[in-house]
Amino acid sequence: MATRSDQILEAAARVIARSGIRGLRVEELAGEAGVSTALIYYYFKDRSGILRGTLEFIIGRAEHYTAERAPDAPPLTPREELEETLLLELQDTVEVRENSAAWGELRASAVFDELLREDLARATLTWGQDVAALLGQVRPMASAAALASAGERLTALLEGLSMRWLCGGIHIDHARALLRDAIDAELAGLG
Repeated sequence: MATRSDQILEAAARVIARSGIRGLRVEELAGEAGVSTALIYYYFKDRSGILRGTLEFIIGRAEHYTAERAPDAPPLTPREELEETLLLELQDTVEVRENSAAWGELRASAVFDELLREDLARATLTWGQDVAALLGQVRPMASAAALASAGERLTALLEGLSMRWLCGGIHIDHARALLRDAIDAELAGLG
């Protein structure tokens, strides 16, 4: 069962995905979460706290849906794990759509919000490092610098493909095919 703060953050992700950061009103958030505005301020203090909390929430949710596997599923090869982890960010589910849209909104707002910018920079760095580690499992002889660059390119491409897909610029199957091609190219470049 979700805690009250998780309920609020889940509702915040929905509101941000639907209405954007500028459309986030504490009163609307309270209605969406089924709580009072006072409770929101109790947990998150101010608008900045709500945004930072929402960022942490969507990062945790993404970690969950990209790592979730059936207990009886056969183990993946390092290459399969890399591909699956990235491709799970391009799923046509409400959860992934909300996460991707909210991430894009938070990223855009970070241009004007230094604290949010720092949090997003850390999250982006961590995500790139996680992908670099997966690449390193496939290409263990590649240099750390090459792996870090490849991880950064793949995560940046994934963000762009996700936004194009969400906006209707490309079909999800095409986005997934482009990402697979990019994974192949990065692995080939790593030797």
